[in-house]
Amino acid sequence: MKNIVLLCSLFVVSCCGTSKNNSSTSQTETIVDYSPKAKAYADRITAKELKEYLYTFAGDEFEGRDTGEPGQKKAAEYIKQQYKRMRIPSPIENNSYFQEIPESYFRGGIKASENVLAYIEGSEKPSEIIVISAHLDHVGKDENGNIFNGADDDGSGTVALLEIAEAFMKAKKDGLGPKRSILFLHVTGEEKGLYGSRYYTENPVFPLENTVADLNIDMIGRIDDKHKGEDKNNYLYLIGSDRLSTELHAISEMVNEKYTQLELDYTYNERNDPNRFYFRSDHYNFAKHNIPIIFYFNGVHEDYHKITDTPDKIEYDLMATRTKLVFYTAWELANRARRIVVDGVDQ
Repeated sequence: MKNIVLLCSLFVVSCCGTSKNNSSTSQTETIVDYSPKAKAYADRITAKELKEYLYTFAGDEFEGRDTGEPGQKKAAEYIKQQYKRMRIPSPIENNSYFQEIPESYFRGGIKASENVLAYIEGSEKPSEIIVISAHLDHVGKDENGNIFNGADDDGSGTVALLEIAEAFMKAKKDGLGPKRSILFLHVTGEEKGLYGSRYYTENPVFPLENTVADLNIDMIGRIDDKHKGEDKNNYLYLIGSDRLSTELHAISEMVNEKYTQLELDYTYNERNDPNRFYFRSDHYNFAKHNIPIIFYFNGVHEDYHKITDTPDKIEYDLMATRTKLVFYTAWELANRARRIVVDGVDQ
């Protein structure tokens, strides 16, 4: 996650977190499990596979994934090859997977870079898009050659997208693919200033007016100090879920209650949060365009932006549960009869 501040009724649900902003919606569509096999596909998301992915993606070979540098290029190619292996195509021309960002777009001597895009077309409403995003870059190496592996930030989000994509693709092969299209968006340059997500929203592959929501995953593999202890570590911070769509917030809470039973902590969703995390990851470039978002986040920890953010410290079982929450939320958004409403104005 970027280390500087950027200035730039369904039904009544109970609060599962610590600081929920009370809201309701007049929409009456019931949340439906559109397939009795949804859980079977979610269960394909495993701690074992997440660990296998992450030990590669957050390994020394990728040299800390600094934007535009050789290690980041290797990381982008690795992601591309995983989608090709899963036979999930790209919406980019010639199935290249790379949305190229020229050097002239960046400031501060950052070299040209690329977002990586993969896509599962919807069966009934293909023009409506659910975006699931994570940033593939990290901060590279220090002057002594020490590598910042970025296992949690944001290796965890990157490999979660791969597992979610595999689950949706299996459903599609079984004839239960999403009704709306899903874009798996791996953005570059987040650590440098949210460059990749800004570039995508300024040069969208799909019209922003057709983008239903962005589910952004940035650090979901660790436990912060507040939640250490066996009685309180089954948690996840959610930020922004109710700011632009109270319906999105209600859906998020209901699928969590039904499937994953995490403690949803809304501390950082407060408007006066001094950390201003709402403005500090890639979802914000979608929110600026009035697209509902959820930012999934485990909070900062002692290894944040240090060379000690390594894959051996990830809580893989917990990370798998958190990843499943995103999958179930995307499943509902992609399959419900009506597109969620935008009824908020907060930025």
